[in-house]
Amino acid sequence: MTQQRITLAHGNGGRFMRELIDEVFARHLNDGQLDTHTDAAHLNLSGDLLFTTDGFTVKPLEFPGGSIGSLAVHGTVNDLAVAGAIPRVLSLNVFIEEGLEFAQLERIVADLARAARDCGVQVVAGDTKVLPHGECSGLYLATSGIGVRATPGVLSLRNIRPGDVLLVNGSVGDHGTAVMLAREQFGLRGDLQSDAASVLPYAQALFDLPGIRFMRDPTRGGLATVAHEIASACGLSVRLSEPAIPVKDPVRAVCEMLGYDPYYLACEGRVVAVVAEDAVDEALARWRGIDGSEPSLIGQLETGAPRVILETELGGQRFLEELEDDPLPRIC
Repeated sequence: MTQQRITLAHGNGGRFMRELIDEVFARHLNDGQLDTHTDAAHLNLSGDLLFTTDGFTVKPLEFPGGSIGSLAVHGTVNDLAVAGAIPRVLSLNVFIEEGLEFAQLERIVADLARAARDCGVQVVAGDTKVLPHGECSGLYLATSGIGVRATPGVLSLRNIRPGDVLLVNGSVGDHGTAVMLAREQFGLRGDLQSDAASVLPYAQALFDLPGIRFMRDPTRGGLATVAHEIASACGLSVRLSEPAIPVKDPVRAVCEMLGYDPYYLACEGRVVAVVAEDAVDEALARWRGIDGSEPSLIGQLETGAPRVILETELGGQRFLEELEDDPLPRIC
């Protein structure tokens, strides 16, 4: 392939499109079941299947700790994992803006393929579209995923009871801050890494835990939005402890300078789990055994109006309001 950039001809169904698919996508993804010469994938799956779908847009397309390619895999894998499933297969839809450099596209597809291999999933079907210049921010991805349920029961907000506690497997706000710094906006730069990663090991560690109620990955809207989802669905108050919520110093510094709240910033490699109070020690012990993780007990459910209360480090409290406006320029 001699072209340096994507042209509209790469989406017209002809020779250029075939070369794009074969020399970029198939070359990186052909270690799985992806057959670019058929219109449907044959799946040999059994069990209680879970299905999810998602779309991804991020700017810049590559950021410290990942790219839109790995983000798409991790995002879909994580949605299945926190629902109690082992991810098996993915589909991939690619929307490419005319003018995107082939070199960057190749890096992103390689990153996507690497993430899929690491997560143990296969890309089995896909589609490619090329959009005219100005109609896309370089590259959009859409994925769907199928997994096999591995939990004895269904993880659901309906399982949550007063007295249950909230756990998180690591620091919050890393992804949102890392992407913002990668844009070099507001005159700020930094080397903070996104937390973008598969959460399957953390979710899987709790699949058979007696007392596991519910899990969610706090992506757009962050921890505060997950807490509001829980409060609203259960009709309970969520009381969070500010001293217990892990926030890295660079994240806190950026938020203090720009007036953002780290509890609303996106995470892409974190799990918020709700467990029965008598299961806390076992849950934390299981998580600590994964990659030196430092999980935290960050809050508890209590009878009261459906709201989110943050107990501050100074001993006071404030309400975390439900998110209405974007907390940062759009990042995912």
